[in-house]
Formats: sequence, structure tokens, C-alpha cells
Amino acid sequence: MEGEGDRMMPLSYAAPGEESVIRRIGGSPEVKKHLENLGFVVGGSVKVITALNGSVIVKVKEARVAINDDMARKIMI
Repeated sequence: MEGEGDRMMPLSYAAPGEESVIRRIGGSPEVKKHLENLGFVVGGSVKVITALNGSVIVKVKEARVAINDDMARKIMI
């Protein structure tokens, strides 16, 4: 991808169908641990399936997970 190393953006801005690499996870230690338990780890891949009514449905580690927009903003790609 062009400019991939230049800047990060929150997962909430990724286009549906786009596969991305998780580059950073923000938030409190509790939030980070929760996201890690769901499969969101730095270096892992994540694909947005759909975004609907403030929730984002993603595919991470072969599982589909729904997270709210606030959580999606803490996952940087």
C-alpha cells in the first residue's frame, strides 16, 4: 500500500473489505487486555466486514467480532 509506513489511522476509518495490520492499541491497560483477549494484537491482521449503527464487525484470527466505534478508535492500523 502506498504510504503505509507514513501514518496510522483508527480501525474505525478502514473501508469494509480492507485487510490491515494492527500497528498500535491504545486505551487503558484494561481496554488493551480486553482487546487482546478478543484477538487484537499488534502485528496481527484485521479485516473490516461492516460498520453499522456505531458498531464495527471485523474478522480477526478467523473469528468475527463486533466492537463499538469507541473501541475501534483505539485500534490503530
